[in-house]
Amino acid sequence: MNTPRFTAPIPATPEAALAAAHSAVRPARLTPAADRARWLRALADALDSAADTLLPVAREESHLPVGRLTGELARTTFQARLFADRLASGDLTDARIDHADQQWPMGARPDIRRTQVPIGPVLVFAASNFPFAFSVAGGDSVSALAAGCPVVVKAHPGHPELSRLTARVVTAALTEAGAPQGLFGLIEGEQAGTDAVQDPRVKAVGFTGSTHGGRVLFDLATGRPDPIPFYGELGATNPVVVTPAGWTERGPEIAKGFAASYTLGSGQFCTQPGVIFVPDADAFLTAVPAAPAGPMLNDRIEAGYLRALGEIASRPGVEVAARIESPGQEPDSVLLRTTVKAVLEDPSLVTTEVFGPASLVVGYDSLDEVAEVLDGYPGSLTGSVHGGRDLDADGARVLDLLSEHAGRVIWNEWPTGVTVSDAQQHGGPWPATTAPTTTSVGTAAIQRFQRPVAYQNVPAAGLPAELRD
Repeated sequence: MNTPRFTAPIPATPEAALAAAHSAVRPARLTPAADRARWLRALADALDSAADTLLPVAREESHLPVGRLTGELARTTFQARLFADRLASGDLTDARIDHADQQWPMGARPDIRRTQVPIGPVLVFAASNFPFAFSVAGGDSVSALAAGCPVVVKAHPGHPELSRLTARVVTAALTEAGAPQGLFGLIEGEQAGTDAVQDPRVKAVGFTGSTHGGRVLFDLATGRPDPIPFYGELGATNPVVVTPAGWTERGPEIAKGFAASYTLGSGQFCTQPGVIFVPDADAFLTAVPAAPAGPMLNDRIEAGYLRALGEIASRPGVEVAARIESPGQEPDSVLLRTTVKAVLEDPSLVTTEVFGPASLVVGYDSLDEVAEVLDGYPGSLTGSVHGGRDLDADGARVLDLLSEHAGRVIWNEWPTGVTVSDAQQHGGPWPATTAPTTTSVGTAAIQRFQRPVAYQNVPAAGLPAELRD
């Protein structure tokens, strides 16, 4: 705890953090991609080196098991290195060059060259359920740094000491790597976060959290005299459809996979399958193995889970089909049951997120009924189809329906587990996110924190390096 990595200074106040980020804008913007890659590798190496200090604090504050946290830290440093690799190779550069053309059909065309530049200081709201991968040094922070943007993180109150420690590690690593002073800062407190959204020095916001909280901040960001983009990853019920062929050919396998998925991490994943449509509800519920929940992140989240669960369970046409008691003081995992008829009468049954180890089993008689429900479905992060071993007409039909509403469509696998890769898409139409054309996971996440600039008739010496012949 006395090593320099844990005593590195971070701005003492929100004003100091914002002022420092503002002062780092131009130096960061002018830093070549190769140097930004070096920043990210230094950050990743420092976090790995600090694991023995960070993991016990994360365990104490989040109640998550050490194995889960160890894997999450590895994910965090992997994504930093992946961005570094892509920066170094030039794969994240979107440069487009139109040379002057006197014969251009619509008239003589000037020399035009288009690239992406950093948008400016980015405010990142850390998430509660991933204290490493979606927190201080998580995907939003890494993609903003990769873009060349200063970052100010609003720490989550669920893991304050871990947030401070991580910020010190990141700040020290960036300083040692030669990054501009003020490139990274941490602020704490609800009011500080609200004020920062409205601060004219902040040019974009990344948020992972509740739909209610995200909507409040979105309105503040877009209601400013100078509106800014707000990239909110909110909530979803992530529908799963089991086709008749899927149940006939793979019933026991599907039931087992579902139990593991809806209770993974005590259901505290934004990709948790909160609704599943099945052709034989009785047989399905009998086949689902009992899966007790573990501890929840904190008392506030547990209270919210119990409140939402009780509200849905009290609706007409809904019953508690299974309640699996936990071995300790943790809340029970619960399976609710209803019918397509009840859902058509009250569509909010399948769109209300219960953040915790519970899921709603919806029995259906025909896929036409399911299609009618899906036609009215709002945006979701994921949509999954469990069909037979081969894709049939029913499976293809449901995949197409889900693609109209979900950011990631899945065949014969479960939505929990979001790999970090170039092709990953973690987003979706409202209310899953506030920006359905973007992703918060994967290398395409960098695009949120860049803006396009076209250079017309500019001599080579005045062009960014990637636009020169």
